[in-house]
Amino acid sequence: MSLAAAAFSACKNNHENIATKDNPLLNPFTSRYGIAPFEEIKDEHFAPAIVRSIDMANEELQLITENKEAPTFENTIAALDRVGQTLTDVTNVFYYYLGANTNDKLQKVAEEMSPVLSKYSDDIYLNDKLFARVKSVYDNKEAFQLNKEQSTLLDKTYKHFVRSGANLDEKGKERLRTINAELSRLSLNFGDNVLGEINNYQLVIEKKEDLAGLPEELIDAAAKDNKWVFTLQNPSVMPFLQYADNRTLRRRIWEAYKNVGNNGNKYDNKVLALQMSNLRREKAQLLGYETFAHYSLEETMAKTPDNVYKLLNQLWEPALEKSKTEASAIKERMQKDGITDEVKPYDWRYYAEKIRKEKYDLNEQELKPYFELKNVRDGIFMVTQKLWGLTFKEVTTLPKYHKDVTTWEVYDADSTLAGILYMDMHPRASKRGGAWMTSFRDQQMKDGKRQIPVIAIVCNFTPPNANGVSLLTFDETTTFFHEFGHALHGLLSNTNYLTLAGTNVSRDFVELPSQVMENWAADPVVMKMYAKHYQTGEVIPDELIRKIQNAGTFDQGFATVEYLAASLLDLDYHSAKENIKMDINEFERQSVQKMGLIDAIIPRYRTTYFRHVFAGGYSAGYYSYIWSGVLDTDAFDAFKSSGDVFNKEKAAGFRKHILEKGGTEDPAELYRRFRGHDPSIKPLLKKRGLVAPSVSVQEN
Repeated sequence: MSLAAAAFSACKNNHENIATKDNPLLNPFTSRYGIAPFEEIKDEHFAPAIVRSIDMANEELQLITENKEAPTFENTIAALDRVGQTLTDVTNVFYYYLGANTNDKLQKVAEEMSPVLSKYSDDIYLNDKLFARVKSVYDNKEAFQLNKEQSTLLDKTYKHFVRSGANLDEKGKERLRTINAELSRLSLNFGDNVLGEINNYQLVIEKKEDLAGLPEELIDAAAKDNKWVFTLQNPSVMPFLQYADNRTLRRRIWEAYKNVGNNGNKYDNKVLALQMSNLRREKAQLLGYETFAHYSLEETMAKTPDNVYKLLNQLWEPALEKSKTEASAIKERMQKDGITDEVKPYDWRYYAEKIRKEKYDLNEQELKPYFELKNVRDGIFMVTQKLWGLTFKEVTTLPKYHKDVTTWEVYDADSTLAGILYMDMHPRASKRGGAWMTSFRDQQMKDGKRQIPVIAIVCNFTPPNANGVSLLTFDETTTFFHEFGHALHGLLSNTNYLTLAGTNVSRDFVELPSQVMENWAADPVVMKMYAKHYQTGEVIPDELIRKIQNAGTFDQGFATVEYLAASLLDLDYHSAKENIKMDINEFERQSVQKMGLIDAIIPRYRTTYFRHVFAGGYSAGYYSYIWSGVLDTDAFDAFKSSGDVFNKEKAAGFRKHILEKGGTEDPAELYRRFRGHDPSIKPLLKKRGLVAPSVSVQEN
């Protein structure tokens, strides 16, 4: 018996006697809109609900597999799309809790259930009889006269089986099962370690003079028992690095930040990252691919590692040159303060902020009063109303999993309900860092009616002050617009099949709807509509807008290089053709050295806290943000060049060809249909202030 099979058997024995009628996760979600009864859910409900819903899904699968009728699109492919909806509901809630409201009990459940869910997935895609039915439909597709969406679902279903090992012999399948179960477990452990390390660190300051340079609101937020406590949560560590005059303390918190998961303690991730990289390489080669990057990129717009390296390297040279110029300016500014050292990473944000203020007379603290959280939210609502006629109604009667959450009904221009939106905005110990969008329920057509999606966005924005006011940085404002773009992708989805809905698209296309929204956040016309002083209601002055625009390309060498370095590091791990045997720190050092990265900058994510890659879905795919950056700047240029950032015709085209379509067609074709041509890289270079040779995004 395999490890996964043994785990499933043990879990079933442990949980099968728990009465399903008393488990709110196993009863139909009868609350309005089919939302989970969050207030009734307890930690102990998840494991038995997962085990029981797997049994239910397996019963549905058996009906498909044992069907005596000849395989057809409807009785095989469409039927598979509908399998396991109870399990999907349960796991959507569970993994959402794991990211946004976790605890030790849930993390243990996740570790226990990881091999169980891995086995369930493998049992589908390594089932010979089921694959035979899928292959029969695929081989005879012409006979079924399928429409475009049905053809896409068939192609993706067949490829998913093949890419999941359906063509392997029994020995290969058994090895694949073991690899998948182990990767699932390691990924969970990696993420838990990062969260644990972050929650375990505090920089405690006892002398008021050591707070010099810090904004009052940050000092107030850190105050605790006549001391001041700073953490590795972004709203704490980043402004500390940006404003703290005390270089020694900046270095101390920076060292803690850059060594998350790399301290040789119980949260250490070095071995886990090495194991995962090597297991992914083995999995890819078992399935017939040269490297994991080749396997991962096959179903993306980029297609191959060579295409990704080509884009990243084209951007690397001009970005690196700009970062060197920026570093020289920082060193010169440091010398004015009597510091003759070379520029260190813990100096960069601090002196960049000083230069920004001196060169552009732009102080981020001067901006924050105009970006109060509720005003920014209302600004986003306004943008989506002007573009697509959407309106948002806050409701307080929907189930919530945490008191900080707000819930919204989203209505279309014709007053029909488009979907439900949950928003969870501020950090807490039970929430992992960063910002993300997810769904409790995807859109689909069910019994001839559109099943409305239930979407959530989770962020870690500056917490409210004593008066309940949360003033965002402009970067946080941009992040809010970004995540709302993902939410729109889910909310406006209009597909027939669940697995093609919303954000179920390739990684290097999924960031287009989110990143394009960032452009409205920074547009002067739009800013005048939503950026209002939280106390006086004064609209942001033209002078401040000009300062933001003038500083628009400031520090973009740094921002681009640190991102590209992380993307290249990710690709280096997953382009390995043999097992990586060296220490992870040495591998990272060699990778960074090969890039020619300057010492004053490190990759945005170092290996041991690179959650996108080792605890998320972006392995060999972190490049997708810059790939989508080419798309989003080109897409927004369609609006700007029309003379109207709210151009109704362009907005309708973007909705029809991008937001509504999900994964129903080839993304490159969908983009061409919206834009009328392939994307140009020129708007991205202009936006970032980079000078480069003539380049273009290639598709092979």
